[in-house]
Amino acid sequence: MLLKVCINIKKMQLVINTYGSYLRKKGNCFLVRKEDKVFEVSVNKVDSILITTAAYISTDAIKFAVDNNIDIVFLDSYGDPYGRVWHPKLGSTTLIRRRQLELYDKEEGLTLAKKWGIQKFDNQIELLKKLKKTRAEKKDELERCVAEIGHSKERMKVLKGTIEGRRQTMLGIEGMASRTYFEALSSIMPEKFTFETRSRNPAKDEFNAMLNYGYGVLYSMVEKACIIAGLDPYIGFLHTDNYNKKSLVFDIIEMFRTFVDETVVHLFSKRKVKEEYFDRTNFLKKVDATSKQNGLSLNKDGKAVLIEALNETFEKTMKYKGRNIKTKNVIQFECHRIANGLIKKTQIDAD
Repeated sequence: MLLKVCINIKKMQLVINTYGSYLRKKGNCFLVRKEDKVFEVSVNKVDSILITTAAYISTDAIKFAVDNNIDIVFLDSYGDPYGRVWHPKLGSTTLIRRRQLELYDKEEGLTLAKKWGIQKFDNQIELLKKLKKTRAEKKDELERCVAEIGHSKERMKVLKGTIEGRRQTMLGIEGMASRTYFEALSSIMPEKFTFETRSRNPAKDEFNAMLNYGYGVLYSMVEKACIIAGLDPYIGFLHTDNYNKKSLVFDIIEMFRTFVDETVVHLFSKRKVKEEYFDRTNFLKKVDATSKQNGLSLNKDGKAVLIEALNETFEKTMKYKGRNIKTKNVIQFECHRIANGLIKKTQIDAD
């Protein structure tokens, strides 16, 4: 490429990760410039724009994106979206939002949250079984972990009541399953990239640094799918409604995390991850701006490798409700299904 800009025309995503890049509109195209290097891409080939570093963007480019239903997402160094530009129209009827509020205090709300948690467990079990097929030496360890997650799934299934009454129990069940799951993933990592536990911000190791950034990209996709479907991202169920926290996005993303998990595992397994993809940095604690923690962050080259791999994952087809569709579209279809269930006042899991 002429420009150090991660760009994927086929996969409909424009990613800008070079400091000082400039994005503007030119005719029916987006034009990206870095010093004397230029790249153009037709608006018809873009469905989202990710800006992962300090860059310039013209108001014409912003309006051009909004007019063509293209969201612009700004990611911080962790991969977490800290802002987005999106059209101001509601995705659908406000009845959906009203139903989200109504269900919270009813058993239907618990049923909905359980469904998402159970789907997460099923996905984790499926991934571990897939990994076991090519790792005979890890068979017993992976089978043990699959059994433990299966036990957590059964505990989740029998819960009754309301979200308020069962939240801590559900979080406890998810926490135990999560520890088992990441223990299994660590066991199959190349020796120099094994890790002790799941670490967020800051990441304590290379695997978690990649996972955190990948989850940030996934988070922006889930938020977009919620908006398009007419769901209110701020009205969640299992995750609490803190100020400015998109609780529903945190709820729904659980069903799709293995898309990122599998992508990251394959990058490490295929020896495509290099130590130079990471920078060691002192991070300010979010709860205490005067304290610092050492951690790893994914640098520009590492982000480019991960984003390219994620794009390939989301472009692959998979079975969903009896049809073959692109993986990225599963997220949108699922959000529409949730929204339709809310409108019809039916239990979401009554398929």
